[in-house]
Amino acid sequence: MREIRADYDDQSIVVYQAYSPSIAGPAVAAQRFVPPFKMERMTWIKPSFLWMMYRCGYAQKEGQERVLAVRITREGFDWAVANALESNISGKPAVRVQWDPERGLHHEPLRHRSIQIGLTREAVDRYVNEWTVSITDVTPLARQIHEKVRARDLDGARALLPVERPYGTSTAQNA
Repeated sequence: MREIRADYDDQSIVVYQAYSPSIAGPAVAAQRFVPPFKMERMTWIKPSFLWMMYRCGYAQKEGQERVLAVRITREGFDWAVANALESNISGKPAVRVQWDPERGLHHEPLRHRSIQIGLTREAVDRYVNEWTVSITDVTPLARQIHEKVRARDLDGARALLPVERPYGTSTAQNA
């Protein structure tokens, strides 16, 4: 089952990315992506916190030591989903999408699939210059949750997770 779950409100949605300190620090300070972030590279955004934790190893993987919560406009997110092609389809779209098994606290695959959105060209420009509302470094939260998981305090870890609920636009559900 494909389902977008996210932390969102009426105007915005949170997506996660992990970067090296050299990219994350300037982005948090400027509240937008600035060099050394490269506009010409594909960038993947993920609305699932736990999928991001799986991808970056709770901020332990090299080059992914800082986890950012990027709040973007829902209008931008919906545009990305509406203009996305599945990553296995040939061509050069501005947005790619793939659905991977959602992950649990121990990185185990769950029953539903979670969306990852790859932005290129026009979409990266919109993401950086139009959609971004704020950028928050959530690395301390990632590490705190990881410590609770390692200590087998799963209830404590779950209590710290961002609240994510199904994202309910028809555009998003049809992606």
